[in-house]
Formats: sequence, C-alpha cells, structure tokens
Amino acid sequence: MQIFIRLLINAAALWAATRLVPGISFTGEWWLLLLVALVFGVLNVAVRPILWLLTLPFLLVTLGLFTFVLNAFMLWLTGAVSDALGLGFHVNGFWAAFLGALVVTVVSFLLSFFVASTPDRERDRHR
Repeated sequence: MQIFIRLLINAAALWAATRLVPGISFTGEWWLLLLVALVFGVLNVAVRPILWLLTLPFLLVTLGLFTFVLNAFMLWLTGAVSDALGLGFHVNGFWAAFLGALVVTVVSFLLSFFVASTPDRERDRHR
C-alpha cells in the first residue's frame, strides 16, 4: 500500500510541475501520468544512487546544493525516458528541469508530510 501511495504522490507532484513550470508538459491521458511517476520512481531507485556517488565531491564542496542539479537531471532523464516510451511527458531544457525539480520536491514533501503524519499522529496518541 505504501508503494501505491508513493506513486500517487509522485504523480501529483509531476502534475503540479506540468502546471506551474513552463517547459514541462504532459500530453496524455491521466493514467499515463501514473506510468510517468513509475518511471520517475524506478529511475530514482536505480540511477540516482550511482549519480549521487559519482557526484559526491561536488555535493561535499557545495554543502549539498549540488543536489538541486542532481534532482534536475533526474527529472530531465524521466522526461527523456517517458518520451522514448511514448508517455507524453516532456521536459525542455535545464532550467525547466531545475524549476520542475524544485516543484516536485516541495509538492512531494508536503503531500508526504500530510499523508504520513495523520496515521502517525493517531498511533502516537494511543500510546
């Protein structure tokens, strides 16, 4: 169930990026956005740790700020893979990917906080 919730949160965050950031678009049925979110999740699990390790010196020198560039690359890569699969998710350029990654991060964080905090509060209250 947790994976499905994470998938929905990613889909909502990606949808918000398509609405708020010029240069990021989605032209497809709503359910295809779930597949884009799945691609996004798989790439983050499979590719991101490798890139994180390879860019570790940059992450250390910039005190973690290079993470924003890494997030932008992951969103751009999601767009490229989604284009190749015909899912209709497009990211045009670095700045669109950068701003889109910020939107995806903020929306995903907020939704995760609200979704995860409600059962946790109930559980903690009964202890």
